[in-house]
Amino acid sequence: MSKLPLLTPESNSVEEGLNTPLQRRSFLRYTGLGVAATSLALTGCNDVLEEIFKNPKANKNEVNVGSGDFGILNYAYALEQLEAAFYAQVVASPYYAGASAAERQILQDVAAHEVAHRDFFKKAITALGGSPIKNLEPDFSAINFSDRTSVLTTAKAFEDLGVSAYNGAGKLIANPDYLTLAGKIVSVEARHAALIRDLIQNGSFVGPDVVDFSTGLEKSKSPAEVVMTANAFLKKGSKLNVSNLPKE
Repeated sequence: MSKLPLLTPESNSVEEGLNTPLQRRSFLRYTGLGVAATSLALTGCNDVLEEIFKNPKANKNEVNVGSGDFGILNYAYALEQLEAAFYAQVVASPYYAGASAAERQILQDVAAHEVAHRDFFKKAITALGGSPIKNLEPDFSAINFSDRTSVLTTAKAFEDLGVSAYNGAGKLIANPDYLTLAGKIVSVEARHAALIRDLIQNGSFVGPDVVDFSTGLEKSKSPAEVVMTANAFLKKGSKLNVSNLPKE
C-alpha cells in the first residue's frame, strides 16, 4: 500500500515535510500573508497582554487558548497535540505490533500527518508573533492500547471530533488566509476519519452521525462542545479553556 500524501506547505512527501523546518518566509508565502506580517505580530503581542489583563484569576488548572485568530490557532494546535500524542502511543502499542501490514501502514501515515499538523501550528503561531500554548499532558488511561476495538474506537472519536472542530471554528476565523489553511487541514482529517471507519468496518467510511444526508454537509461542533470531549483525555493542568474564543 502506498503512503498517503502529507500536507505540507512546500512538498508532497512525508520525509520532506517532517524534516524541513517551517521557515517564517515559507509560512508567509504559503498563507499569502505577505506585508500583513508586521501587524499580525503586533496583534499577537496584544493578544497575550489582553489575556493577562482579562484573566487575572484564570484557573491555573486549565490552559486558556486565548482570543481572536491566535486563540483559534492555539485551539487547533491543542487538538493536534492530543491527536499526535494518541497516535504516538498507538504505533508503540501491542495492538499495532500485531496488526496487518496494511493496517500498520495506515496508522503510521496518520500518525505522521498529526505530528506534521502539530508542529506546523506551533511554528506558525510563533512565526506570526503569537504565543503557542504549552505542551499538553494527555490522559489515555481509559484506552486499552492492547485492544484493537479500544484503539480504533478512540481513533474514530478523535478524528470525528477533529473534523467537527475545524468546521465549527471556521466561522470564527477573521483572517481568510487562516480559513484556507484550516480547509486544507480539515480535508486531511476527514480522510483520516473515513480510513479509521473503514478499518472498523469495511465500507462504513461515513455515517449519519457525522454527515447530514439531507444536505450532504459534515456536522460541526462549537469549541465549547469539542473541549468537553477533549478534556476527558487531558490531565489536570492541561485541560482546555476556550471561554475567550469568539462565539459567532
